[in-house]
Amino acid sequence: MRADHYDEFADGYDAENAASLVNAYYERPAMLELAGDVRGRRILDAGCGSGPLSAALRERGADMTGIDGSPAMLDLARARLGTDVPLQLADLAEPLPFPDDSFDDVVASLVLHYLPDWSATLAELRRVLKPGGRLIGSVNHPFARAYNYPDEDYFAVEQFSEEYDFAGTPGVLTYWHRPLHTIIEEFVAAGFEIKVIDEPAHSPDTPPELLPPLIRSGERTRFMSFLFFVLVAP
Repeated sequence: MRADHYDEFADGYDAENAASLVNAYYERPAMLELAGDVRGRRILDAGCGSGPLSAALRERGADMTGIDGSPAMLDLARARLGTDVPLQLADLAEPLPFPDDSFDDVVASLVLHYLPDWSATLAELRRVLKPGGRLIGSVNHPFARAYNYPDEDYFAVEQFSEEYDFAGTPGVLTYWHRPLHTIIEEFVAAGFEIKVIDEPAHSPDTPPELLPPLIRSGERTRFMSFLFFVLVAP
């Protein structure tokens, strides 16, 4: 899926992202927890979208830079972040417009699963990281796909699409499913050291009415949606 496909529903996606369970009370808090103390760190938000993660990291003292493939999303990010966060239109499947060793960290929030080939992208993300720098990311959890569609071949790398309602605006997102072992092999092949693989719970600040019934009732402790990771560039 081309990143500029988001232009068709950018406003609705931004509104949904700001308040939804999976974004506002699950994915974004988990990314911030994994990032930890970011004061003074130079961070690239690779696939920054409308900028909510960059805004949260900046509030914690990070020096942010953002890239995205959607002009409409970047317009929203500029409105949210102002002029002190450099933002550029860039395709994660192409060489990145930064010198080697430019960043202490890269955050890739729910972006890699849109790409059919990870090898070139991971190589570029490693190139722009300083030695010892971290790639902190999230992707669709491969087990969630297997649970919801048990008749599909879990072990195949396959494209699939899903329809959504983004705050009243319909949209279709197209992803690439990878089994867990393929995800890990891709990280290792790119030369990263895997420090964390995480399946976090939702934020304790989540409004109860947003939670699935089995979690709200106490029968389950968490739900499965995304897989989180911290990689280090040696």
